[in-house]
Amino acid sequence: MAKQHAAQIKNDDTYEALRDKGYSKEKSARIANAQANDAQLPSKKGGESKKYEERTKQELYDKAKEVGISGRSTMSKGELIDALRHH
Repeated sequence: MAKQHAAQIKNDDTYEALRDKGYSKEKSARIANAQANDAQLPSKKGGESKKYEERTKQELYDKAKEVGISGRSTMSKGELIDALRHH
């Protein structure tokens, strides 16, 4: 079980594991605290894709073709968006 350290060590388990591997106190503290800070950040959902509304009709048509939506050649931009969302 990890020892309780001063308040400046935010992740005791990581700190102790690093110390057991031979890392210095300073480096162990730096890594343990960085990991604890990263864990508190909100995660980013999804990639960098544009929203369907921001795409051109041709981009939507190409995406519809890629996923195999039939009838896409006669669809309006709004219909393509709807078809992609419900495919």
